[in-house]
Amino acid sequence: MRLRKTQQNYSKNAGYLNYFRENSSDAFFRFCEIGKYRKNLVLGWTGEIFVKKSNIVLIGMPGVGKSTVGVVLAKVLGYRFIDADLVIQEKEKKLLHEIIAEVGTEGFIEVENRINSGILAERAVIATGGSVVYGTEAMNHLKEIGNVIYLKLPYDTLEKRLSDIRGRGVVLKDGQDLRGLYEERVPLYEKYADFIVDENQLNVEQTIEKILELKDKF
Repeated sequence: MRLRKTQQNYSKNAGYLNYFRENSSDAFFRFCEIGKYRKNLVLGWTGEIFVKKSNIVLIGMPGVGKSTVGVVLAKVLGYRFIDADLVIQEKEKKLLHEIIAEVGTEGFIEVENRINSGILAERAVIATGGSVVYGTEAMNHLKEIGNVIYLKLPYDTLEKRLSDIRGRGVVLKDGQDLRGLYEERVPLYEKYADFIVDENQLNVEQTIEKILELKDKF
């Protein structure tokens, strides 16, 4: 029996499949309980297991307001709020700029990728650090567990907001400035985004309204 995906907004996750076997022409699956995630397992009519994307993942440049929007959005939806940067600081017991100073830019990206790859959540709004898109494993994981929304702002607006870019723990390569960082990351944000919200001339409430409109498409 050939298995295929038949429902949108659900992602295959072989890690949640305990085992399966075939009996004559019928395929059926048995899987062990996986804690709080078991209620998000869906068995499609073809017999394939899907994991429902119950989270919203916010990506974008530093200064676009991922954490500010995320906190309010989580309250509106009754979701949990997770700030990925704070998770990194808690796990490493250091501030972001301290981690960068200790292990360098590439070392920080490895730490960020490892920790973000391990985030487990259900019905949460996850605000990520701007450099999350450098971690392939982390982004693949976040796309499996959530709908990724890129909060987009033009460069000129970001330049006005980010007066102390290094003090914010922003990951900059040697000789790189904000313009170079922006041009490097925007294609990555667009690559991984399921949806894009252009925040230009929008306030926090208006940005949240745009996200809530998108939620019907999840």
